[in-house]
Amino acid sequence: QVQFVESGGGLVQPGGSLRLSCAASGSILSIYAMGWYRQAPGKQRELVAGITSGGSTNYADSVKGRFTISRDNAKNTVYLQMNSLKPEDTAVYFCNAEIRLTKTIRGRPYWGQGTQVTVSS
Repeated sequence: QVQFVESGGGLVQPGGSLRLSCAASGSILSIYAMGWYRQAPGKQRELVAGITSGGSTNYADSVKGRFTISRDNAKNTVYLQMNSLKPEDTAVYFCNAEIRLTKTIRGRPYWGQGTQVTVSS
């Protein structure tokens, strides 16, 4: 029904940058809020950043001023620009989107498969 293609993860040194992208495809009628979550080993999944269909954004305090979320509605894609990366940003990053499919009456959340981000020297 919905497929996600996540890309952009990898290994980076502290202070470096990465850009994650997540493209949704399928029988999509509308995409509402989109966001990025992360889960580090032994920890719960947490919200990193979210963006509404209108472009309003919110961020976890730990990433404010360093990460920027954006979206391209024409491409059904959400991005996460990550600058000044720290070792504590190491985690698997998951995209999330509230999507309404064709022939349905309401949206529901869908998750990407996750991409590993490792910040280490």
